[in-house]
Amino acid sequence: MRKWLDGLYDASAWLAGLCMVLVLVTVTATILGRLIGFPVGGIDSYAGYAMAGSGFLALASTLKKGEHIRVTLVLGMLQGARRRGLELAALLIATLLAGFLAFYSVRLVWQSWEYQDISTGIDATPMWIPQILMAVGTLVFFIAFLDEFCLEWRGQRQHDSEDLHHE
Repeated sequence: MRKWLDGLYDASAWLAGLCMVLVLVTVTATILGRLIGFPVGGIDSYAGYAMAGSGFLALASTLKKGEHIRVTLVLGMLQGARRRGLELAALLIATLLAGFLAFYSVRLVWQSWEYQDISTGIDATPMWIPQILMAVGTLVFFIAFLDEFCLEWRGQRQHDSEDLHHE
């Protein structure tokens, strides 16, 4: 299971990277189009969709690599069972919040598809298409938090090196 989960986080990170490349391509196409007098209408919307997709798809990978900003002032003052209890409580709350975010992101995609919602720009893109990147990213983020909670619960979670000097 660990191998599958790590593969999921890596695949999400690669998709985030691909979205960033798509941002580069769309912005470059817009600039070149303006320079040569060939307007590429609506492509700036796709740059925005790709930028949002890259942010959401990268959430799980950055969490698992310990790159999210954490305020450990209180946590650093605690040791033993108190520290572990606070860590579990924080992870539980974060898991629940990520779960709500994932649920409502998926629900938004479903509603956009069901009501045939389209963008208001010149591109007239069905909104469920760019929203699916957010939904996938938040689902993987929820799975990553659930994974972290389970690892902490079982005592197998790797703590950041700067947290270890307090224990």
